[in-house]
Amino acid sequence: MISLLDKMERRWGRYAIPNIALYFVIGQVFVLLASLLGKINVGDLVLVPGIVMQGEWWRVFTYMLVPPPPGVLGYLLIAFAFYIFYMMSSALEEAWGAFRFNLFLLLGWVLTTGLSFFILGSAVSNSFLAGSVFLAFAFLNPNFEFLLFFILPVKVKWLALITWGLYAVSFIKGPVAVRLMIMASIGNFLIFFARDIIRGTKQRKRNVKRSIQQRAERDEPRHKCVVCGKTDLTEPTMDFRYCSKCSGNKCYCSEHIRNHPHIVADNG
Repeated sequence: MISLLDKMERRWGRYAIPNIALYFVIGQVFVLLASLLGKINVGDLVLVPGIVMQGEWWRVFTYMLVPPPPGVLGYLLIAFAFYIFYMMSSALEEAWGAFRFNLFLLLGWVLTTGLSFFILGSAVSNSFLAGSVFLAFAFLNPNFEFLLFFILPVKVKWLALITWGLYAVSFIKGPVAVRLMIMASIGNFLIFFARDIIRGTKQRKRNVKRSIQQRAERDEPRHKCVVCGKTDLTEPTMDFRYCSKCSGNKCYCSEHIRNHPHIVADNG
């Protein structure tokens, strides 16, 4: 996947749009203000595949500019959502470069839009695409801290874990439309991170195996008496020596180093 991305970037990298997240935020702010002034009906911008098939083709693009709903905290929450999306997007673009982040958003849009046509009568939002940006940011920056309620510091990896849990519950219990949007979001994430996840899993397995081997080596005695079986672990204060007259580098405790039958190799 990395080599393929490299080839794509060399060929089409010059067409990438730097700081593309800023344009999305500006577009959503414009739509929000225009709707408040009564100049735009947001419902005319939302992606509804059935209506698209009746001729309103622009909806496959304009739904990306629909701002999040006000929710309980109203427009303060929307402003915070804009800031978080821009901050995470900027971090991803800095880590990947403009082309790869553009491609990440493009793939998310293609998957979301394409799968939406299996649910012609349902309205589709861009919230799950924004969710894939959050999951990508959390994967690359697991220890980044958010101030929850502007007070409580919480590492983003825990918020991502909660998000994965909510996705799982919604996928199991939610309607078909929600399931497809979750598939689009996770599919976009996996296209970019499946290889890293597999590598990380293999590396963790190797680390566990190495840790077990190291623990076993630490638990293995360095010296063990051939006669009585005492070791430097069971008798840490005892002096162990090796007999020069026995073949095979035989070890004996202080009680048997001068009192044992010598072991001589049988040369046949």
